[in-house]
Amino acid sequence: MVSEHDDARRRSCEQGRAESGCAECKVRLISVCAALTGEELDTLEALSQHVALDARQTLFGQGDAAMALFNVTEGVLRLTRLLPDGRRHVMGFALLGDFLGLSLPAHFSVSAEALTPVTVCRFERRAFTALIDEKPHLLRRLHERAGHELTLAQDQMLLLGRRTAEEKVASFLLALRDRYARIGRTSVTLELPMGRQDIADHLGLTIETVSRMLTRLDRQRIILIVPGGVRFLDLGRLERLAAA
Repeated sequence: MVSEHDDARRRSCEQGRAESGCAECKVRLISVCAALTGEELDTLEALSQHVALDARQTLFGQGDAAMALFNVTEGVLRLTRLLPDGRRHVMGFALLGDFLGLSLPAHFSVSAEALTPVTVCRFERRAFTALIDEKPHLLRRLHERAGHELTLAQDQMLLLGRRTAEEKVASFLLALRDRYARIGRTSVTLELPMGRQDIADHLGLTIETVSRMLTRLDRQRIILIVPGGVRFLDLGRLERLAAA
């Protein structure tokens, strides 16, 4: 059951339907929606609500009833989990085309917070499940997405395992670069909408260690720290370091 707080939060950020439909959506070809035909997209659009968040607003909280799914169409979200001892762990970051809420539990296991202005398509879970039952090819696409998320989770386990702090930071930068490339954003400058504390909580390091590792890579002329991100100067050395 949705709380009054959740309902008010959702109403406050819902902005109505976008002027362009699903067929014109700029992330359609990199999301699960790519499996649908034009007519099926019309059906999907009828199920969707377009939601806008300002930076630092919460899309859903850990423990909230998972009554909806969300497709990110703009911006970046931070996915966090509060541990039993009160510490925060950043599970990951959601980018364009990412689908949130595909897991089966009745409640969200993480919180999703906007790092930048964010827009998402919101689908009521029951209606979306009914659509999947009618469209097996959409289900296959969802399975592919789930497999991709499992691979990311396995990579994260490896990242937090036996690697040094420098190797972790190098791997994080390269993994984010690859994710940006997947959505068509390729550049020698890597945008970092997340703060260093977010990176630290994601990699299991302290903010001081993350800052020290980024500074070391900068001094070694492997990267250049610039406002809002880093610029790659020597990708080969960075890749060798990440693969160590």
